[in-house]
Amino acid sequence: MSLDIESSSAATAPPGAPAPSPAELAARHGLTVSGARPGLGAYVRQLWGRRHFITSYATARVSAQYTRARLGQLWQVLTPLLNAAVYYLIFGLLLGTDRGVDNYIAFLVTGVFVYTFTQSSVMAGVRAISGNLGLVRALHFPRASLPIAQTIMQLQQLLMSMLVLFVIVLMTGELPGPSWLLVIPALVLQSVFNAGLALVMARLGSKMTDLAQLMPFILRTWMYASGVMYSISHVAAHAPQAVKILLGLNPAAVYIDLMRFALIDSFTSEQLPPHVWAVALGWAVVMGVGGFVWFWKAEERYGRG
Repeated sequence: MSLDIESSSAATAPPGAPAPSPAELAARHGLTVSGARPGLGAYVRQLWGRRHFITSYATARVSAQYTRARLGQLWQVLTPLLNAAVYYLIFGLLLGTDRGVDNYIAFLVTGVFVYTFTQSSVMAGVRAISGNLGLVRALHFPRASLPIAQTIMQLQQLLMSMLVLFVIVLMTGELPGPSWLLVIPALVLQSVFNAGLALVMARLGSKMTDLAQLMPFILRTWMYASGVMYSISHVAAHAPQAVKILLGLNPAAVYIDLMRFALIDSFTSEQLPPHVWAVALGWAVVMGVGGFVWFWKAEERYGRG
């Protein structure tokens, strides 16, 4: 092949002029490197063009996830419910973290459901590339489609579970009100944050094969620091100011608090960190845009080596 390019370049060069290099000749005829990373704008357009594939892939994975289980799709709801029951037994009854928290059952279940959304998005993102190498190597498409599809998949599961969450909240004495509409912007911001985080984890997981084994320990620690089972404002009332600021900026805690504020009347604005909506928007923009750009920078390396 190199001999053909050199002979072609020699034939097209004027007499006495140096022959163009293979790279110059390829550029002259519009040839590009196979699998080269497109520009950011072109990449976004390619991704938008695959939007139907992304949603179809996510829906198919949701449908197939529990096909071998006897209870099928019911596990999408049973899993967070069983987790909430275990946490209530340990933290609510044995450790007494329900003290100082009104309507602790709704408080706990909301925290578990919302945190599970982020936790599942992270774990799915870790395996988005490494677990689909056959697809990545066989077909040409924007690789960001996979972690984004995984996030949509987790969002679909959460939306199914939200119906059960609403029933539990109603059974504990809460009544629907205008604040329930805040669930929509809170979920949108969390979904953008989760998608960016999944993109970051997908790039890391494509090279770090042991990351999937390490993440459950990291995510469990993050859960304990996010106020899933206890009220951060109550527990950290006498903590140093720096600790309060860090806990207040914790993105998982921020999105959990917004959901609790929307659904639980006794969870008032006094229990929210300062400027909570600005913090939630900031995390969504920083992680969503930053994670997307960072993932895109390694586009040509996914599935190789």
